[in-house]
Amino acid sequence: MIKPSAFIPAALKPALNSIQQRLSLGLIGVVILVGLLLAQVSLWVFDQGLRRYLNTHLQEESETLLAALVRGPNGIELDMQRIGSSYRRPFSGYYFLIDFDGKQWRSRSLWDHQLPQTNTRGLQADLQDGPEAQQLLVYSAQFRRFGKTIVIQVAQDYTPMLDNFRRMQWMGAGLGLAALIILVLLQRYLVARSLRPLEDLRLQIAQLQQGQRTTLATSVPEELQPLVAQLNRLTQHTEDRLKRSRNALGNLGHALKTPLAILFSLANRHELNNQPALRDNLRTQLQQMQERISRELARARLAGEALPGAHFHCATELPDLISTLQLIHRRDLQIQWSAPDKLRLPWDREDILELLGNLLDNACKWARQQVQVSIAQLPASQQFELVIEDDGPGIAEAEREQVLSRGTRIDEQVQGHGLGLGIVRDIVEHCGGTLQLQQSSLGGLAVVIHLPATNAD
Repeated sequence: MIKPSAFIPAALKPALNSIQQRLSLGLIGVVILVGLLLAQVSLWVFDQGLRRYLNTHLQEESETLLAALVRGPNGIELDMQRIGSSYRRPFSGYYFLIDFDGKQWRSRSLWDHQLPQTNTRGLQADLQDGPEAQQLLVYSAQFRRFGKTIVIQVAQDYTPMLDNFRRMQWMGAGLGLAALIILVLLQRYLVARSLRPLEDLRLQIAQLQQGQRTTLATSVPEELQPLVAQLNRLTQHTEDRLKRSRNALGNLGHALKTPLAILFSLANRHELNNQPALRDNLRTQLQQMQERISRELARARLAGEALPGAHFHCATELPDLISTLQLIHRRDLQIQWSAPDKLRLPWDREDILELLGNLLDNACKWARQQVQVSIAQLPASQQFELVIEDDGPGIAEAEREQVLSRGTRIDEQVQGHGLGLGIVRDIVEHCGGTLQLQQSSLGGLAVVIHLPATNAD
C-alpha cells in the first residue's frame, strides 16, 4: 500500500514535522480554497444579475426599434428620429441589426462590422465578437408587423463590465492575500501561546532529568493533566525500581562477602602448606573472583543520569570525600581540590562518588606528597572537565594506550591501576564522556575526564 506521505513533495516533508508548520499550511490551503470559491461564486452571481438587468434594457431597445419602423413614401422605413444617437456614433458600444422582408438595417455605429446571426431568441448565453475587439451582449427578438416577420438583434458592449470584473478579482486577490497574512500571523501567535505549556513541561522534564526536581508541576492546562500525572507515576515507578535494584545488588554483595571470606580463610589453613601450588592457585582464583564480583556489581549499579534530587554538588561532596581519603591514606598527604561555587554535575551522586573515589584512591596510593582534583565546566565545548593528578611515578606513555584499549583488562596490564580504573571507565562511558591518561604537571599521572554538559542547566 502506498502511504499518503509518498505524494507529499520532498521539500514540504521537513515542514510537516512541525505542528506550527502543519497548521499554517492547512490554514493557508483552506483560506485560499474558500477564498477562490467565494470570489468565483460572488462574481458569477453579480455577472448573472447584471446580464438579467441588461436583458430587460435590450428588450426595451428592440421594442423601440420595432416602433421606429414606419410606412413611408418608399414603403417600410426606419425612422431615425426615434432611435437613440448612440446607434449613429461609430463603435459607441450600442448596435442593432433588423431583418425585414429580405432587407437589413444596421446601425451606423457598427460601421463595416457585421453582427453574427443568432439562431435562438432572447439573450444569448455567450458573448459575441464586436468591432474594436469588443465583447457584445446580444439580444434577439422576432416580431410580426405589417404582415411580415421582423427579426431585431440588439447588442451592447460588455467589455467595460468584464474589465471591472478583472479589477475586482485583482482587488479581491490583494485583500485576500493581506487577510491571509494577518490570519497566518495570528494563527502562529495563538499556536505558540497554546504550545507554551508544552515548552514549560519540557523544561520541567529536563530539570527532572538533571535531578533539580522530584515531580512535574500539576498546575497545567486540563488537556495536559493526564500526561503530567502519567509522567509523575512513571518517574516514581522508575525511582522505586532503581532503589530496589540497588538494594538487591547491595544485599547480594554482602551475601557473597561471607562465603568468600570463609573460602579465603580455608585457603590460608595450615593443611594447605604442604601443597603450596594448590594454595596459591586457590588464593589467586578467589582474589580474581572477588575482584570480578566487585567490578560487575559496580557496573550493574550505575544509574547514569541523576535520580530526582540526587545530583553531585561539588562544594558539598568533595570535602567529605577528601576527608575520608585523608583518613584512609597517610595524614601527611596533601590532597587539594578546586571547583566553582554551586557547580553540580547532572549525574547520579553515587556514580560520581564512585568515579572520583576510585581515581583519588589510586592517586593517593601512588602519590609521594601531593594529589590534586579539579572540576570545571568548559563553556566553549559545553563539557565538564574532571582532572585528578598526583606526583607519583605515573604510567609510561606507551602503556597508556594499552591501559585504555577496549577489551583489555587493566588490572592485568598495570598493577595498581586495575579494577578502579575499569570501574571509572565504565562510568565515563555510561555518561557518554571520554577518559585520557596524561602526564601530570606534578610529575605523575593525570586522569582527564570530559563529560557532556548537554543535560546541564
